[in-house]
Amino acid sequence: MDGKKWLQAFTELAKQIGFDNVAASPIDPLPEASARLRQWLAKGMHGDMDYMQEHAAIREHPEELLPGAKSIISLTYNYYKPVSTAACGYSIARYAWSRDYHKVLRKKLKTVMSEMESCFGTVDYRICVDSAPIMEKAYAQRAGLGWIGKNGCFIAPNKGSYFLLAEVLVDIELPSGAPATDHCGECRICMDKCPTGAIVEPCVVDARKCISYLTIESKGDIPDEFRGKYRGWIFGCDICQEVCPHNRFASFHDDEDFTPHEEILSMCRDEWRALTKGRFDELFEGMPQKRAKYEGFMRNIKFVDNK
Repeated sequence: MDGKKWLQAFTELAKQIGFDNVAASPIDPLPEASARLRQWLAKGMHGDMDYMQEHAAIREHPEELLPGAKSIISLTYNYYKPVSTAACGYSIARYAWSRDYHKVLRKKLKTVMSEMESCFGTVDYRICVDSAPIMEKAYAQRAGLGWIGKNGCFIAPNKGSYFLLAEVLVDIELPSGAPATDHCGECRICMDKCPTGAIVEPCVVDARKCISYLTIESKGDIPDEFRGKYRGWIFGCDICQEVCPHNRFASFHDDEDFTPHEEILSMCRDEWRALTKGRFDELFEGMPQKRAKYEGFMRNIKFVDNK
């Protein structure tokens, strides 16, 4: 099979269905990224995310996810909208204003692969949308789509960081893009503006201090040391992206699947405080907030209110 023609066709289909950039890279391990991962885990910066430790070996050897795989296709998908939930007194990360992106992007990629197989024949593949142990940002950088910023977010040249990443592992040798270089330079605005000091050094985020982790992944009580530092964030956090100079290039997306739910944007503070379990389930059906569950979501609101 001609890998170049296959990737060209895949790229055209992916962009037609809404993906912004597409590039491939070899599935070979990434020694430097693996070393950083081991150091991060050794320092306990993954917090309660035990799955990070449990699947560390696979992250270092993604070929185990698909025996016989030769290439990783990395894709970016824009989710940026300029509106904000802060007007109601609480803030929710932009990616969580609409449908769960895992389901949306997986469905889109299944459509692409179905069309590819009808044109080129069957291939062995696996779709990954933040759901498999793979160092997606490192492979996207190797493919040339962008670089990992000091805040740990993936930044695309002249486009910013409001992107979702997805991958398709295939058993085809595909032409690889040239690895991208870092363009953060001496800038450290994201590090200085993080209210909890979670970005402990360039490209190293201590999850135990990160508002996104504390409001979504952490299931216990929020440490008192962070009281008064949440700045209204009750699910996720966009502060390090909002202050990033590269996001002045962010463009609006027009995908209906990622259109913010007007009801969420218009809710007032009292409505959030009075949220019942039934209302939570109804309001956030098929959305990322279900990951924190009702108890965790209300815990976040109470923590912000008590300052």
